This record gives sequence, C-alpha cells and structure tokens, in this order.
Amino acid sequence: MPDHPQSPVARRSFLTRLGGSLAVFGASLGPGASPAAAQTAEGADWKPARHTQDDWLDRIPGKHRFVFDTTSSGGIGTALFYVNNVFLGNESGYGLGNADVAVVIVARHDSTPFAYTDAVWAKYGALLSQRAGFTDPKTKQGPVLNVYNAAGYEAMLPNRGMTVDSLIKRGVHFAVCQMATRNFSGIIARANGTNANDVYAELASNLVGNAHMVPAGIVAVNRAQERGYSFATTS
Repeated sequence: MPDHPQSPVARRSFLTRLGGSLAVFGASLGPGASPAAAQTAEGADWKPARHTQDDWLDRIPGKHRFVFDTTSSGGIGTALFYVNNVFLGNESGYGLGNADVAVVIVARHDSTPFAYTDAVWAKYGALLSQRAGFTDPKTKQGPVLNVYNAAGYEAMLPNRGMTVDSLIKRGVHFAVCQMATRNFSGIIARANGTNANDVYAELASNLVGNAHMVPAGIVAVNRAQERGYSFATTS
C-alpha cells in the first residue's frame, strides 16, 4: 500500500529530499553563504547618482536632516507648524541649535503658491486660491498676501502663527516645484490673455527666501532622501 501523505514514512522521505535540495542550493552559494546574504550582496554596490542640480541640499548645515513633502494648502501650513517643533525638540531635548538641523520643505502641487511672495498674491491671489482650493479665513475670499507669512491668523490656520519668514530665520529651505509653477503660469496667462513664459519668469523671481526652484517637487523628495534626509509628509 502506498504511504499515506501524513504517515511517518512519507514525512521522512519529504524531509530527506528537502535536505538534499537545500544542501545543493547552499553549495551553489558558496561556503558560509545564505540565500538572504546572496540577495543582499546583489545590491551591495548600489549608490544613488549625484547631480550638481541637487548640491544645494548638501550646503545646508546640520547634523540632522529632515525633508517635509507638502501637496496642499493645508499640508504646507501643518508642515510649518511641525518644522518649528523639530527645532524646539532638538533645542529642549538635545541642546542643539538652528545650525544643527537641516530642514527642507517641498512645495508642490497645490502647496506651491505658498512659496511665492506677497507681490504675487497681491496680483494673482484670486486665481491662485481658486486653483489651490483655498480662501483667506478672514475675508472668505482669495488672499491678497501669502497668509502663511502673515501675522494675525494664529488659530485660523494650521501653521498656528509659525510664519515662513520665522522658519527661514532658523535656516529652513524650500524646494519649489517648477512643473506646478509652469501650470499656475498657464492658468494665469489664459485668464489674463498674457504670455505663460512671462508669467513663469515673474513667479520664479518672486519666491520666498531660501527657495530653490526644482524640476519637480516629487523628484526633490527623492533626491533629498538619497542625500540622507529623513522623510515626513503632511500632504
């Protein structure tokens, strides 16, 4: 009678065959090698490529590196609040100063306009706020200034009074999405019957302090992590 699948004879036969297969596989890896070690070794020599466009990330001083990814009007406000907490926590818990922490906030998609100055908002605020789905909580209309860089809003906004300029003074940098800026330029140009390239030049020349125009915000997120920045997102 054939062995039952659960009989001791069948189990011993299976284990014998399995042991033989593992021995052959182990021999093919070499003495002392393991499948996990072999898989790890395959990518052991991989290193991210370096591009000069991203060298600014290494010029920001700091023993600890953090990149915040934002894509919405609320997300960038929350990021400003959390970034301030990063500095406060390092000060109170570790005795570290501003120069010990490198922080980059990525402004992309609908958070991009909040990396533009008041001059841009005064001129194009209605269009920018419409596209970003945001209204001034005081006036209930399109802002005529960058509300995240203005006093007097405190609890009305998620940044809770932590302004762009106050964090720039701590050393925070901004990576501003070029693709989104091009998109906003097109929206403004079509609405006003102007040239999109001219509008783009205007927006690009009116960024907040410590701002870097990057080819795409999502790419800046990747490049920052490849250069040792820990990642956080506030959407």
